[in-house]
Amino acid sequence: MGEPVRWGILGAANFARQHMAPAIHAAKGAKLVALATSSPAKADGFKAFCPDLFVHDSYDALLADPGVDAVYIPLPNHLHLEWSLKALAAGKHVLCEKPMAMAADQYEELIAARNASGCFATEAYMIVHHPQWQHARALYQEGSIGDLIHVEGLFCYDNGSDPGNVRNKPDTGGGGIPDIGVYTYGATRWLSGEEPDTITHADVDFENGVDVLARVSARFPSFSAHWVNSMRMHPFQQMTFVGSKGVIKLTAPFNAGVSSTARVELQDNMAHPPVMTETRYPGVNHYVLQVEAFGAHVRDGAAYPWTLEDARSTQAMIDAIFAKVNSG
Repeated sequence: MGEPVRWGILGAANFARQHMAPAIHAAKGAKLVALATSSPAKADGFKAFCPDLFVHDSYDALLADPGVDAVYIPLPNHLHLEWSLKALAAGKHVLCEKPMAMAADQYEELIAARNASGCFATEAYMIVHHPQWQHARALYQEGSIGDLIHVEGLFCYDNGSDPGNVRNKPDTGGGGIPDIGVYTYGATRWLSGEEPDTITHADVDFENGVDVLARVSARFPSFSAHWVNSMRMHPFQQMTFVGSKGVIKLTAPFNAGVSSTARVELQDNMAHPPVMTETRYPGVNHYVLQVEAFGAHVRDGAAYPWTLEDARSTQAMIDAIFAKVNSG
């Protein structure tokens, strides 16, 4: 396997402390070595499981650390592009939370910086590393549901009681679509291998300048799709792919192991009589798998399932949705 990838984290975000820092610490071929934060109290939460962690008091200091090979960026959305570009300029590999940029054309700058630096940079789109999604995609590609006709996706939660949350602030790139729409839209693209022809419907409710409920429909070359994403609904998530001969349903597609156990259901109407099969994935941590896949790509050039080009295409969908809303 070779030497482990040495990781640093820009910022002591709660999500990083709860999920990604422990994943980096646990992943094979990875070593968490540094954190950048000006708050010693916030660093304590990371040192609780990684006592040898070196704490820098600024992001720039971490990027100048020759002992760091790769950085994970969990900053608010509006800072992703700036610090991803700075990290690439410093010669660091980059794994950044989604969305890495707030408009599709900004990804061109990221792609150019990635290519010029010789470093790897990608969005932290963890779901494509989970075996449930790899299984669902393989089922579709094998023809298990025949021709794909329609997709239904729903991902919602309620943070209405937390107005200070960065997702509820327009100046930090907040909104439900940038936060969770990327999953319903991107998962549809990734499994089907198709890009939308047109956004046919976009009914979006706003509060304080951010979207809090989005009902969106689209036509793809060979199927239709409808998604609901909200930051003002009871927590729920599900993705359903309806074909001419069967149905694939994922019941915990995005927060596997947190919302419920990851489960892929296949209703196969080509069998006689029709057959319902279920595959469960208890105890799988897609954040750990993401870090391990990142390291394998950096060290050995192993295939990686989500690129900046993939992220750009999902952002192009988001841009088209907001354009549809603004056009009335």
